Amino acid sequence: VPSSTGNCTPQKQARTLEVYNASESQDTVFADVAPLLTSLLDGYNVCIMAYGQTGSGKTYTMLGPQLEENFAFSIEDESELGIIPRATQEVFRLISEKPPGSYWVEVSVVEVYNNEIFDLLAKDSCGKLFGVKRDVITTREGKSDVPLLTYETVENASEFLHLVNKGLQLRVRHPTLVHAHSSRSHLVVTLTITTIVSCTFPQKMRDSKSTSSSRASSPVQLEATEKMKQVKTRLQLVDLAGSECVGMSGVTGAALRETSFINRSLSALADVLGAIAEQRPHIPYRNSKLTHLLQDSVGGDAKLLVMLCISPDQRYLTESMQSLGFGTRARQVQRGQVKKKSFPVPSKAK
Repeated sequence: VPSSTGNCTPQKQARTLEVYNASESQDTVFADVAPLLTSLLDGYNVCIMAYGQTGSGKTYTMLGPQLEENFAFSIEDESELGIIPRATQEVFRLISEKPPGSYWVEVSVVEVYNNEIFDLLAKDSCGKLFGVKRDVITTREGKSDVPLLTYETVENASEFLHLVNKGLQLRVRHPTLVHAHSSRSHLVVTLTITTIVSCTFPQKMRDSKSTSSSRASSPVQLEATEKMKQVKTRLQLVDLAGSECVGMSGVTGAALRETSFINRSLSALADVLGAIAEQRPHIPYRNSKLTHLLQDSVGGDAKLLVMLCISPDQRYLTESMQSLGFGTRARQVQRGQVKKKSFPVPSKAK
């Protein structure tokens, strides 16, 4: 986010937690993001998303520099890596400090394209990746879920980067007058961390020699029974497609249809944040597949961080103000007490 927004009038101000200019390094940006990741191992869900107009640097912020021949991001220069690969490295570093075997990590990669969800890690009968359309549903518990979504277990950051890079090659893109490698879909990378929790439950000891009268008069004797429980937390990393002004991007045909879906889904996301901020009785999550997919993260069951990417070019002042307006709306959301995944509590002996 640049430090200046052009000829912004004093009446239009946006409050942000931090502002980065164009010369700030990826290291500097991630240093402010990293502390949030410790919450994952404390039992909280976390969501980090990048929002802004097309060509403003969202994909660079989230992934890093991309290779020309495909959508994969380059890992040759670690100093240029974005939030997604850095966050994964940090998660595995945190896990390495815990007892071996107490955690495992699964990854899923989906794109929301033209208001449809595609599984970018699904494979055909020959083992080749090909995007498969999936649906998003609401469970009986009121959570969003994508049935049959592919989850791959990864043991380190390198395996994760390899998987995500393969999935990214299926992501839809199309050149526009504003951005030669414009993303035409929203990318959602999810890390599911399963924690193995050992819990001791007290139980009564059996004493065949004791009589009923002696049991009544003596203290209850207990023995410990150990059981294993699983607690799952999620890290959702979202590279949103950029909002577009058709007059500037010059798109036509299929690309124009893509722009329409992108703008409508981003508008639906803004509407959801507005409804939450105003504490309306109905939150329109189902107005878009994007908001339905992100329902648990946006709706309060996660710690949410929004990265606003703003173009410093004076020509895009209107789009910059729109992005800042989105950030202001996100800041107005009163999330209350963020829910923590409860670890098993020993039951009392009867």
